[in-house]
Amino acid sequence: MSEELFLRVVNHYGSKGTPFLFLIDFEMEHFIATKLKDTSKTGIFYDIKGNTNFNYTAIEKDISIKNLQPISKTKYRQAFEIVHNNILLGNSYLLNLTFPTEIDLSCSLKSVFNSSKAPYKLLYKNQFTLFSPECFIRIVGREIFSYPMKGTIDANLPNAQDILLDSEKELNEHNTIVDLIRNDLSIVAKKVEVTKFRFIDKIIAQNHQLYQASSEIKGLLPENWKKNIGNILLNLLPAGSISGAPKKKTIEIIQNAEKQKRGFYTGIFGIFDGKELDSAVNIRFIENKNGKTIYRSGGGITAQSNLDSEYNELIQKVYVPVN
Repeated sequence: MSEELFLRVVNHYGSKGTPFLFLIDFEMEHFIATKLKDTSKTGIFYDIKGNTNFNYTAIEKDISIKNLQPISKTKYRQAFEIVHNNILLGNSYLLNLTFPTEIDLSCSLKSVFNSSKAPYKLLYKNQFTLFSPECFIRIVGREIFSYPMKGTIDANLPNAQDILLDSEKELNEHNTIVDLIRNDLSIVAKKVEVTKFRFIDKIIAQNHQLYQASSEIKGLLPENWKKNIGNILLNLLPAGSISGAPKKKTIEIIQNAEKQKRGFYTGIFGIFDGKELDSAVNIRFIENKNGKTIYRSGGGITAQSNLDSEYNELIQKVYVPVN
């Protein structure tokens, strides 16, 4: 994407106090920035914590995902070994490895958007929908917040929360991302600090429930931050929680291991309402692509990661959280 054009458009909207929606892909090759009042005209529907332009209807009774066709374990093993070897060599400390899973979906993407439950939802021109639990950044007044999410477990397991919080692997993974996000925020803000560490959220799907661990990090922006929204976003991208650390080298390893572009999956979207900004990491993502329905998912790989566990986590994350 043209960074110059992005900065010109987004900073103009911010400086004028014009409400707008933004959407950026993982590779930072494409972006959308459109006035909030024009979104529905262009087939873009959003819901950020109840702030929405979508006219909801009755909840779909049957939203099911069947006939999962994930990447083969052989191919996953090849990618996992590329990642794991680079970690052992010290080229990365944590890398988020993702792959598409072909699925049969019982309803339309619009029905998924209508009936799914998540703090951040987007439906883009019947090309993709997402229902993300993860905040990218939120700006209130002059305070900027980020909520990196790392650590997932089946909530139905006995003592699931204790297992998640006591896991050395999950703790190391979480610490790495918290440090990365804290350093990222320090590029654009002062007085950056971790204000909540490893709190647990419960996510409910039709056929299972998950616990996920998050932290809260905040900092103080300059008074004129609205004139520089574009600069703030570009300085923080791509999101550390779905790339890894150190960011630049880790992205190179991702490209080598995944061997395909992610597109808008694991990019970001958000809205500026004229005063405040809220945004999400584009995860929990279903797209229509080349006549197929694809669900994209993944997980963080560290030196302590187990191939079978990581492969199973990728499949476990193929779900729709329902109202």
